[in-house]
Amino acid sequence: MKNRGERRSVSFWQAVKDELQENRRTFIVYSVLRLLVLLVIVLQALNKNWENVFLGIVTLALMIVPSVLQVTFKVEFPSLLEIVMLLFIFATEVLGEIGAFYILIPNWDTVMHTLNGFFCAVIGFSLVDILNRSRRLTFDLSPFFMALVAFCFSMTIGVLWEFFEFAMDRLFAMDMQKDTVVHAFASTMLDPTRSNIAVPVTGITDAAVNGKSLGLGGYLDIGLIDTMEDLFVNFIGAAVFSTVGYFYVKYSARRSGSLVERLVPTPRTGGKHASPQKKKGK
Repeated sequence: MKNRGERRSVSFWQAVKDELQENRRTFIVYSVLRLLVLLVIVLQALNKNWENVFLGIVTLALMIVPSVLQVTFKVEFPSLLEIVMLLFIFATEVLGEIGAFYILIPNWDTVMHTLNGFFCAVIGFSLVDILNRSRRLTFDLSPFFMALVAFCFSMTIGVLWEFFEFAMDRLFAMDMQKDTVVHAFASTMLDPTRSNIAVPVTGITDAAVNGKSLGLGGYLDIGLIDTMEDLFVNFIGAAVFSTVGYFYVKYSARRSGSLVERLVPTPRTGGKHASPQKKKGK
């Protein structure tokens, strides 16, 4: 006979399976993407590219996360949010990393980080929105502070991700913080007087390492510009959703069927969606 822990585990994963199959559109997208990822894993294994095989396995695990979160925290993700999350995971891990879209397609990384900022703000906003709806908690933030929390949550996730990229580059030389070719810079290290004066260097057309030209047509910036661009577009994505979310709560009577309503998770009540929040904006 199965012990209590095993029965709970089986019940949990059955609930996750049921969650996936509950919405037909989400299930179709999930199934198609999972088959594509499995195909990629097989092809990469045949080529003995074990790093990409690992990335493929990680992608499969990430794709189950939305359903696990719904079952674990008893919330309901709108189908649009689930589908977009699945496509985002596929675009970043399979297309971006394994398919090298980050290198082959200009601004792919910029688009992904902008979307990341937007959807992290969705998550931050949802956390506060669910707490605001709870009858068990005395938690009642105004629309402005809900938007502020969503924005700060998104920016925090963006910063933590850049910490992760930096750590991977330093520890494993992965170059997740992509380098940029620049033709001018200024540095206080070139100041012979040590007076903290930035000395400009302009018109750079080549750079050499150990006497050998890199052939890049300029100086190689090590990750700084990429990091700042990622944080900036994360800022834009977070600011856009936070602004939209503010008006979503401020003018609650107008939000039925809105884009925000189709993206923001809601708590479950008796297995169904909780009723929309009826509070007036403050």
